Amino acid sequence: MSATIPTHSRADERRSHADATDVVLTGDRPTGSLHLGHYAGSLRSRLALQGQCAQTLLIADLQALTDSSGRAAEVARHVTEVALDYLAVGIDPGRTTIAVQSRLSPLAELTVLYLNLVSVARLERNPTVKAEVSLRGFERDIRRDSSVIP
Repeated sequence: MSATIPTHSRADERRSHADATDVVLTGDRPTGSLHLGHYAGSLRSRLALQGQCAQTLLIADLQALTDSSGRAAEVARHVTEVALDYLAVGIDPGRTTIAVQSRLSPLAELTVLYLNLVSVARLERNPTVKAEVSLRGFERDIRRDSSVIP
């Protein structure tokens, strides 16, 4: 009787094989051109997921304004650069949806609903919001856009 030694676990299999019913939403803030770190950190994975699941890459231009306040024209220019970078690494718009945050009016509608449902006290307890406030040095001068991006 021979024993078979597994070369990978079921957990590895789940991580490496997306299901057609899986949905992935990820993206980048257009604060400049993408670089090698983006490729090593996320673009390579996004390429591998193409065709395996419903994947949307969000170019988060509204979110980028929290980092680039007063530089809206620069952020707008970088939207095109990021989209071209996606295409250059092999992202296929036929298999992966590429969306620009400011062009998705339902996101603005959801943000308004969110603002009406979530109190400032609750936002201030949110670990992600706390980290953003600390990172940006807002202290008690927290900008509303930092706390409400869905």
